[in-house]
Amino acid sequence: MRRTLLVVLAAAALTATAAPASAAPPSVHWGKCPADILAPALQCASLEVPLDYRNPTGKKISVEISRLPSSDPAKRRGVLLFNPGGPGVPGLTFPLEMTQLGIPTSLLAEYDLIGFDPRGIEHSSPVSCDLKPEQILAIVPNYAHNPAEVEAAAVTAKKISRQCASSASASVLPYITTANTARDMDQIRAALGEAKISYFGLSYGTYLGGVYATLFPNRTDRVVLDSVLGPGGYDITASRRFAEGMQDRFPDFAKWAAVRDSSYGLGSTPAEVTTTFFQLADHLDQHPTAGFDGSLFRSATHGLIYQTSTFPLLAQLWQAFRTGQAPPSGALPSTTGPVQSQVGTMLSVVCGDHAWPRQISIYQENVAHDRVKYPMLGGSTANVWACAFWPYQPIESPVQFSDQGPSNLLLLQNLRDPATPLSGALETRAQFGDRARMVTVDQGGHGVALPSLNSCGFNAAVDYLVRGVRPATDKFCGAEANARTLTPQQQQAADKIINRLRQY
Repeated sequence: MRRTLLVVLAAAALTATAAPASAAPPSVHWGKCPADILAPALQCASLEVPLDYRNPTGKKISVEISRLPSSDPAKRRGVLLFNPGGPGVPGLTFPLEMTQLGIPTSLLAEYDLIGFDPRGIEHSSPVSCDLKPEQILAIVPNYAHNPAEVEAAAVTAKKISRQCASSASASVLPYITTANTARDMDQIRAALGEAKISYFGLSYGTYLGGVYATLFPNRTDRVVLDSVLGPGGYDITASRRFAEGMQDRFPDFAKWAAVRDSSYGLGSTPAEVTTTFFQLADHLDQHPTAGFDGSLFRSATHGLIYQTSTFPLLAQLWQAFRTGQAPPSGALPSTTGPVQSQVGTMLSVVCGDHAWPRQISIYQENVAHDRVKYPMLGGSTANVWACAFWPYQPIESPVQFSDQGPSNLLLLQNLRDPATPLSGALETRAQFGDRARMVTVDQGGHGVALPSLNSCGFNAAVDYLVRGVRPATDKFCGAEANARTLTPQQQQAADKIINRLRQY
């Protein structure tokens, strides 16, 4: 892939400033995890890292890391660092959840599994915008049917942005970015005494991993990126792609529900189920019920198609609206407790990685376009986010993925992903050039190696991480009729991960 000299020099400059030679690496003192981490098998430690890497001797913040030691030190290759997505998702317990999900014993022997709460989240110097529950639900803008409703969304977005700017965390928010989190990862590597790290990133974690592989290409070992964001991370393009993902994935639910029409009464054909969606959305636009309006109904539907395992809950939600019953619990993510920190971090990263358009007319044009092209969700995801009024300009230019570096990236991607659609993954694949290989799976949902529903895709990740075997060229995995059934413990672990991913 062609890259200009300026891009290469910019990446080199970022690498040079990321870890100044004068900054001594932090040290690790393993001990018990925080009291709310109910995982005796894990060890935890706190690292001090610079808030602003341009001033490495200035203010420090704390980053909490966890470790599940190799089950066979004689076979240990190194460390495997995890990120479960977000931005704004905690990761301390993710290594343990992956073991509960059923990753093979060979991988447990090969690595110390390392998790961490990224900067700004929960146990890592948490930030908060002090938002009310209803504001957290409004992070994703309302579905706009016309230009006036875009202007109304702008009022809400501006209020959220101003509240962040007046919070106790305001001075820290500009430094909660993907690039700085990647630099924290390199501090973790140095503290662990490792020359290189292997990495598994899911969803937003693919962008974080891509940024690390660009800033620190020669400090990467084996890198797996599962459910791949476009090369801009969560920018305005990624926001609009949620609607594309909804249109890609929804037919899977429509087919599932049509087969079960006798149980849920949502339509006997996929076309009828699709009609039911629009009927319910239009009705709730006019007559909100039990706290749900049309926008929240659309958003809940999108979140519940992330995994096929949540199809029954989605069908029950629709059924409740059709029959006048109370919606089932669990249809919406939590808006209290740790989510305050998670939302503050999410906004800091999304708004701080890129400068978003400030003109409302741009969002009006985008909504008008996407509402036609992606009618299920486009009027929402193209609408005005708080980033349009974010009080801080990004502290640095976005990191541009580079094809310069070792060929050690493996990308995993479902054909019908509702959150990170195939179009973005293909762009990331192209920017990494020969550094990457991509395995595309004929499967719907968010996550390839996570639920292990397609043995071809799952084995591709395992073969690479354990044996270093990566496809010589890009690979396609066909649909598998008989999906592997998860045990109750495995399903519980998968549900924990997916519930965190769909909370925004």
